[in-house]
Amino acid sequence: MKQIYIIGMGPGKVEMMTGEAVCVLEQADVIVGYTVYLNLLSERFQGKELLSTPMRQEKERCELCFREAEKGKRVALVCSGDAGIYGMASLMYEIGKAYPDIELIVIPGITAASSGAAVLGAPINHDFCVISLSDLLTPWETIARRLRTAAEGDFVIVLYNPSSHKRKDYLKRACDILLCSLDGARACGYVENIGREGTKTETCTLRELREKEVNMFTTVFIGNAGTEIMNGKLVTKRGYCVK
Repeated sequence: MKQIYIIGMGPGKVEMMTGEAVCVLEQADVIVGYTVYLNLLSERFQGKELLSTPMRQEKERCELCFREAEKGKRVALVCSGDAGIYGMASLMYEIGKAYPDIELIVIPGITAASSGAAVLGAPINHDFCVISLSDLLTPWETIARRLRTAAEGDFVIVLYNPSSHKRKDYLKRACDILLCSLDGARACGYVENIGREGTKTETCTLRELREKEVNMFTTVFIGNAGTEIMNGKLVTKRGYCVK
């Protein structure tokens, strides 16, 4: 049976990929992915056939994988982070219904919530949720409702896609929603370019976060009632009794 591997490549560094992901990529004939991701892999896997489509051509990228697999090639589709977390895995399964003779295999990767948390300290050490601020596929009204509900539930909140050229004020809008329920002194932090050159981290309060300028390569962490900034690190306590 023909197979396509859907691989989470983490931030892009080979050192931050799972051994299984590296092994599958080494055995692949064709690696398909967004151009930026392929550039991160090109040095290690330069002997492979690398195929890409531009941003916002995700459907075409997936269909390309199936066409290559039908030729008998060993195909790997790469996604940043984890392919099943805002990645291509679900779209591949949707399109894959038309290709019953091709098996899809998902290889997990390190998502920005966990890699960013490791840089900041331990901010997601208790219950947390992940919300994307991109309204490209999800209405803003839905995003706003999820933000309000997460704040009311006192979850640690991880924000993906907090800003872009067209959504420069979305993080500020999100903070305004959260400030309706949360204290402005709530401990927060963010990481830019996780695991890549130019990694930048900062801790701050929710009120200060509202005024920050971030980009689409930034992951934002908003603590719960038990989160503190400890020696410059963002830490969410589990509830242990520590004297």
